[in-house]
Amino acid sequence: MKYAINIINFGDCGDAATLAELARTAEDVGWDGFFVWDHIAWDGRIMPMVDPWVALTAIATSTNRIRIGAMVTPLPRRRPWKFARETVSLDYLSSGRMIVGVGIGDALAEFKNLGEVADLKTRGAMLDEGLKVVNGLWSGKQFSYVGEHYTVKDAQFLPSTLQQPRIPIWVGGKWPNKVPFRRAAQWDGVFPIFSGTDPESYPAQIREMILFVLDYRESDDPFDVTVQGTTPGNDLIRAVEVAAEYAEAGVTWWQEAINERRPDLIERAGKASWLDAVRWRIQQGPPRM
Repeated sequence: MKYAINIINFGDCGDAATLAELARTAEDVGWDGFFVWDHIAWDGRIMPMVDPWVALTAIATSTNRIRIGAMVTPLPRRRPWKFARETVSLDYLSSGRMIVGVGIGDALAEFKNLGEVADLKTRGAMLDEGLKVVNGLWSGKQFSYVGEHYTVKDAQFLPSTLQQPRIPIWVGGKWPNKVPFRRAAQWDGVFPIFSGTDPESYPAQIREMILFVLDYRESDDPFDVTVQGTTPGNDLIRAVEVAAEYAEAGVTWWQEAINERRPDLIERAGKASWLDAVRWRIQQGPPRM
C-alpha cells in the first residue's frame, strides 16, 4: 500500500506557496503522494482559497518523486477540453506524476449558488460524457464526440499524455450508491466515501465495494482503491495497525486526511497554530514500519 496526504485548499492552506512547502516536507519524510481538494467555495464561508491547478503547479515544481493530483475534481463544473489541457500540462510538468480524481461534486455552494447544474443525475451524465471527451482529447489523435451535454468536432490536442495509455483516473462516489462504482469500473481506480460514522465498519464495506466493482471490470489492467482516514502521528504502532486493516481489505492507497475538523490537529493547534499542527502530522511520516 502507498501513502499520501489529502489536504484542504482553503483556510490556512488556501495558498499555493504553503501547499508547495508542505508537499516538499511530505516528500522528504517518505509520503508517496500529495493530493489537494478541488473547491472554489466551501460551506458558504468567506475565507482564503487557492485554485487547485495553481497549487498543483507549485507542488509539481517543488517536488521530484511524489504523486500529485486533485481529490476530487467535480468535472461537471469544468469545461472538459480545458481540463484536458490543464491535466496534460501538469503531467509533463511533474514528469508523469499526475493522477486525476473526479466525481459529480457535492457542495451546493459550488453549484446551485453559482448558477451551475445542481441536479445530481444530470451531473452524473455530464461526468460520464466529460470523461469520454477528456480521454479522447488526451489521446493526441483527431477526436469527435456528440453527446447531450458536450460536442467536439475534429479536435486534436497535442501533446498526448506523458503517461500511457493515459493519466490514471480515480472516480469518487458515496458507497453504497452503486452508480459511481459502475462508473469507476470503467477507469483506473475508485475513491469511496462510506456511509455511517463508525470507521470500524469501513474495511468490510471496502471488501463489499471491491467485489461489486470487479463484477463490472472489463479489463485486467491495474486498478487502485484509495481511501482517506486518519492515523495518530505520535503512535506509529497504532497508525500501522489502522492502515494495515485497510491494506488487508484491498486498499492500494491510504490518504491521510488533513482538514480543519480533525480533532488531534485542533487539539495540537491550541498549543501553537493549526498550520504548525499540520506540519507536525506530515513530518511524523506515513503509517508504515
